[in-house]
Amino acid sequence: MEAQKEPSYWAAGWATFAGIMLIMLGLFHAIAGLSEVIDPDAYVVSEDYVFKLSSDAWGWIHLLGGIIVFFAGFAIFRGAVWGRTVGVIIALVSAFAAFSWLPYAPVSAIVIIALDIAVIWALTAHGRDVTA
Repeated sequence: MEAQKEPSYWAAGWATFAGIMLIMLGLFHAIAGLSEVIDPDAYVVSEDYVFKLSSDAWGWIHLLGGIIVFFAGFAIFRGAVWGRTVGVIIALVSAFAAFSWLPYAPVSAIVIIALDIAVIWALTAHGRDVTA
């Protein structure tokens, strides 16, 4: 008779943390993007930055990306392996987008990058323990 392994409460807690953080990160990205779409002069644009996009383009990237990240957070709560995989990929993309946003809004970009790293760690270190 095969014994069923109980899911770890620590792992479930970290998965819940990751889902909530992805939802919050999606909102952060969407708010940053929406503020730039509404007011194109909300952020200062540097001429010497390697990513040569207009601030309006960055606004749309963050707005649409934020919506995707927001809904990916809800996929984590389903507990499926694909949900964790999508969560890690979305957190990586979110971190890269925040890194490229660094000259425009450095404090919020650093906070988003730190939260993305925490989400990636939570989904990879404890992911397989959630569903037994």
